[in-house]
Amino acid sequence: AREVKMAALLMVTGGLLLLHLLQSIGVSAELPARRFEYKYSFKGPHLVHSDGSIPFWMHTGNAIPSADQIRITPSLKSQKGSVWTKSRFSFENWEIEVTFRVTGRGRVGADGLAIWYTVDQGLDGPVFGAADSWNGVGIFFDSFDNDGKKNNPVVLVVGNNGQYLYDHQNDGATQALGSCLRDFRNKPYPVRARIIYYRKTLTVMLHNGFTPNNDDYELCARVENMVLPSEGYFGISAATGGLADDHDVLSFLTFRLLEPGRPAEEPADSTIPQEEKEKYREEYENFQQALDKKKEEFQKDHPDAQGEAADLFETVNERELRQIFEGQNRIHLEIKQLNRQLSMILDEQRRYVSLVTEEMSKRGTNTAPQAGQLPQGELDNIVRYQQEVLKHVGELKNSVTNALNQAAQLPGGATGGYETIQHFNDIKENLHTVKRDLAALVQKNINIEKPKCPELPPFPSCLSTTHFFMFVAVQTVLFIGYIMYRSQQEAAAKKFF
Repeated sequence: AREVKMAALLMVTGGLLLLHLLQSIGVSAELPARRFEYKYSFKGPHLVHSDGSIPFWMHTGNAIPSADQIRITPSLKSQKGSVWTKSRFSFENWEIEVTFRVTGRGRVGADGLAIWYTVDQGLDGPVFGAADSWNGVGIFFDSFDNDGKKNNPVVLVVGNNGQYLYDHQNDGATQALGSCLRDFRNKPYPVRARIIYYRKTLTVMLHNGFTPNNDDYELCARVENMVLPSEGYFGISAATGGLADDHDVLSFLTFRLLEPGRPAEEPADSTIPQEEKEKYREEYENFQQALDKKKEEFQKDHPDAQGEAADLFETVNERELRQIFEGQNRIHLEIKQLNRQLSMILDEQRRYVSLVTEEMSKRGTNTAPQAGQLPQGELDNIVRYQQEVLKHVGELKNSVTNALNQAAQLPGGATGGYETIQHFNDIKENLHTVKRDLAALVQKNINIEKPKCPELPPFPSCLSTTHFFMFVAVQTVLFIGYIMYRSQQEAAAKKFF
């Protein structure tokens, strides 16, 4: 009986412990609600005003604001910079998400970057570009090994009540409330830091910058029973020394955390007096009346422009038709250029044929060839080959001219695309035919002996076989290059059809 009583007592005790454990798990599982605070945040694009100022923030030192980021310090020696909120943050629980890059050429960088929550703005100082003896907390991303223990880069959580100086020589190891070894320099993606202060517990989560997943955080440090000031400024600072890195901050997002079941308390400065509300409402009505009046005046002065607002943006079909029309115009210009080139080639061929024919007529058909002169049969072959080339080039020119005329008659819409492609295929076949004919001509004349051109004082420019075949080879290379160019253009223009 005694053993049964002991077993029952143990079961009751275990059940009470289990119930207490489940209750504690249920309470801790309740997550706080987040509320974004835009007055304590910044994020690109359009991060700065036209005058270079940051809305609700101030920058000092060597900080350089731009449209999509703030460069706290450039990669130059002995630089300091910082950005701070203009107004104090006065909420009990909060969370911040900071996205930054630390990049440099060397294997080791310096000095580092710091994220602050302090009672006063540390605009300038020796602690990563901010003031020493701060009252609050600083999360330091230290990239230089001052103590020589090879434990950098490191992330430190250092608190201060305004009475202590930062221990630079030991990299703050004697003052750190929490730390973790993380290499945050030269990462393919921006590094993210999530700092949560909830129910007097400070948690630092880090994204390593190796993946594009923005939610891939891991725990760096957790400090419990940490009492921070009820009001303070947020800030980011950085500094360089003998070595230098670029310290760029892409975004700083601040959230107020609301405990479950607890109503949200609005800050005192968020309520607007009734007199100011009436003033703002009156100004808005005056602006609205002035705008309506200007609209009426514009409509009276421009009665034909009332329906133009709807035509400012083109539809998807209109955009596709415009792209097709632009593509056909480019094709039209390319064909015109080809037509001009073929006309030049045809004129040159005709000139050469006329010169050779004139020379043959001067010498006569019965005159015996002198030493060093071409025989009459070879001259006849050259003239015949030249006439064949002239014929093929003329056919190609006519084909290109027909394609040019058809392209000029095509409408701006989607019709005619298939016919244009088919005609380009015909042009390509004609070019291949000319290429084969020229190759056959060259093959037939490979074994022909190349005699010297006769020296004729009245006829100084003699067409030799070498010059002729060199000209034919140049034409062949030009045709092949043009075929390859047109093939690339057709592949790029397929999306228009």
